[in-house]
Amino acid sequence: MIAAFPRSESSMIHGMRSAIPIIIAGIVLWTIALVIAIIVNAVAKIVLTCLLGIALGLIGIRYTKRRANREEK
Repeated sequence: MIAAFPRSESSMIHGMRSAIPIIIAGIVLWTIALVIAIIVNAVAKIVLTCLLGIALGLIGIRYTKRRANREEK
């Protein structure tokens, strides 16, 4: 069992900002999946799923940046 240690505010902000590259990687993967789905004439549900993944990734980046800025203040 891993004990939870309180982290300082600066490490929490750094932790949130370090999530951005992971979110960007997800957006890139969803974009690749979208291109492949379009090339193979996939069902509309698959194309919409890829678009939703990209949109949620963009919302996630915006949310993460805004929350980190709010925590800084």
